[in-house]
Amino acid sequence: METAANNQPWAKTMSRTILDYLILTKPRVMSLLLFTALGGSFIAARGVPPWQYIVVVLVGGALASGGASALNMWYEEDIDQEMHRTDHRPVAGGRIKPMNALIFGVVLNIASFAVFYFFTNVLAASLAIAGSALYVVLYTALLKRTTTQNIVVGGAAGAVPPLVGYAAILGVLELEAWYLFAVVFFWTPPHFWALSLLIKDDYARAGVPMMPVVSGEAATRVQILLYTILMLPLTVMYYFATSKLGVVYLVSAVILGLVFFALAFKLWRTGARKDTLNLYKFSLLYLFLLFVALMFDAATV
Repeated sequence: METAANNQPWAKTMSRTILDYLILTKPRVMSLLLFTALGGSFIAARGVPPWQYIVVVLVGGALASGGASALNMWYEEDIDQEMHRTDHRPVAGGRIKPMNALIFGVVLNIASFAVFYFFTNVLAASLAIAGSALYVVLYTALLKRTTTQNIVVGGAAGAVPPLVGYAAILGVLELEAWYLFAVVFFWTPPHFWALSLLIKDDYARAGVPMMPVVSGEAATRVQILLYTILMLPLTVMYYFATSKLGVVYLVSAVILGLVFFALAFKLWRTGARKDTLNLYKFSLLYLFLLFVALMFDAATV
């Protein structure tokens, strides 16, 4: 009994450390990225990919996404400490040393490259690393602290997973893969700017030039509406650009797109926090449901 009691604090510390390293990988962000990567795999495979490839895409994608997120938290320790939304993160909160987070992120990215290289092909491996580099170097290090357009250019990082999933199956990138890249690329600004409207004060406190901080909320709402208008035709055009999708995808793209536009239009008119939150939440559901429809048709048409 005494030994068990003495070991309990050590066990709690170990559990807390494991949890903190898991938090470094941003599992909620990762889950959506992995889902879009699977969508690319389904399109490339013209159906359900072999289970081995699904495992590789999920494992390799998780390693790349988790590694990029860990490097992001390592680099943004100072920003995270200033924001209420992020001041509890493992590095910002002092529970994981910055150097440990850096090493962890680098190791995960190397492991991702190895998984894709040895079990699929060099293109998928290179794309996975490119996605991490776009997120860590282009967005986090170069753009986030310098321009209101950070998320527009940096959004390319979040649009890479469908390319990785596609390349893992075929070893090449065809036009239909780039359509998926474009859909996610144009989805990112409305989604992220809605979030930035919700935590505008956090960004202002940390000195991050997000659009609501620099250009104002009204200008941000206009940009959200414009990018939504640009995104929606792409999702419909994708139906006509490939023979791998059917009516389920087309109907889903139209209905989901109309709802997205209605929410963006309402936010543009009202500027209400409730409408901002509704758009942000729906944007997550939107991408998930769109890729559900895409994978369903790819597997059945």
